[in-house]
Amino acid sequence: MASVPVQIDLLARSAGGAGAAVCDPDLPSGPWNFDAVPGLPTPAPSYGAGASRADVAPADTPVQRQIPAQYRLMPAEELARRIDAAKAALGDRLTILGHYYQRDEVVRYADFVGDSFQLARESQTRTGAEFVVFCGVHFMAETADLLSTPEQAVILPNLAAGCSMADMADIDSVTACWEQLEALYGTEPDEQGRVPVIPVTYMNSSAALKGFCGEHGGIVCTSSNAEQVLAWAFERGQRVLFFPDQHLGRNTASAMGVPLSAMPVWDPRKPLGGNDSETLNDARVVLWRGWCSVHQRFTTDQIAQARAKNPAVRVVVHPECPLEVVQAADEAGSTQYIKKVVDAAAPGEAFAIGTEINMVRRLADARPDLTIECLDPVICPCSTMYRIHPAYLAWVLESLLAGEVVNQVRVPASVAAAATVALERMLAVRP
Repeated sequence: MASVPVQIDLLARSAGGAGAAVCDPDLPSGPWNFDAVPGLPTPAPSYGAGASRADVAPADTPVQRQIPAQYRLMPAEELARRIDAAKAALGDRLTILGHYYQRDEVVRYADFVGDSFQLARESQTRTGAEFVVFCGVHFMAETADLLSTPEQAVILPNLAAGCSMADMADIDSVTACWEQLEALYGTEPDEQGRVPVIPVTYMNSSAALKGFCGEHGGIVCTSSNAEQVLAWAFERGQRVLFFPDQHLGRNTASAMGVPLSAMPVWDPRKPLGGNDSETLNDARVVLWRGWCSVHQRFTTDQIAQARAKNPAVRVVVHPECPLEVVQAADEAGSTQYIKKVVDAAAPGEAFAIGTEINMVRRLADARPDLTIECLDPVICPCSTMYRIHPAYLAWVLESLLAGEVVNQVRVPASVAAAATVALERMLAVRP
């Protein structure tokens, strides 16, 4: 099966064009079209073509400067040759980490591929490499910087590879929320020693928010260990403030028996998040108003269509999907969970999978004896994962060979200590 970029290009070149087969007409273009061009005004921050195109990027979102034309114009075969050569020349000085949602043309160079939980663990083990090139998004590179050694440089090939969900919660709005909750709940523990509220941030958040959790007795979670982390939090707190993804929080807490009536949504634009005091006092989990624009695309109608097409199909979705989608599916779990399900499937089984399209296509390629399709019939990759292109990887690797470290991601020391505490709590809670 053709990779996602190849199929998008083929559709764009066909007589009818890409049309309704893709979610964004700019997907066939290079991601450098969104970069800052020297000598011209810096463009407004944008997540780029794909699922997050309509999401509004904050004004302080990093903007990537345009890479040299030689890389942007280089044929795919030449890029591959030069990446291989640079990787070989750097040898043990370099390790490349890749997320499952990366395009095939990038992830093929990774020394390790995993989900955010696996990549966090792997960041702690690659201590011998001088350079850690992270083919993922910004919050993942920050996590790698926090968990790697001070002597290592963590590099993100495209600094504009952010995360719209992560940007839906920022340190100022979370701090304002916390102050309102403290004014309502107080700070004294109950007779069991549980504090009024514990902050839990999803891995898909800034280092500043991880630091906030570290400073306030909280913790980080991933989709792999969210249930175990919530159990950890409920042992220590009467309630949980969960940010930034409302869907993961709702799906996880619902599976643990928390009623929907005890999970109000906090809208940071409104006083008390748009709730009244009674609702917040009765809450078990206060959910931040945030979401993943990839996983919000999946619907119960798509599930019904998949089952109408093949009644025997197994529908497996990611817990960042809305609750009604998770409940309608046969199974729900993290990216790694989805991979394990497919790996263990008997030949001839059929799957409709609700997660990022690059991951789904790679699963299908690995198991040609299965029928594997994406629930969403429209090709719509994660905008920010798609910002990492082989051209950027070639540029950062050849810059390292030339003695220049570009696009290094550094977490400020003022944030790093507390953020590391929250991450270490997470890593101690095994899925």
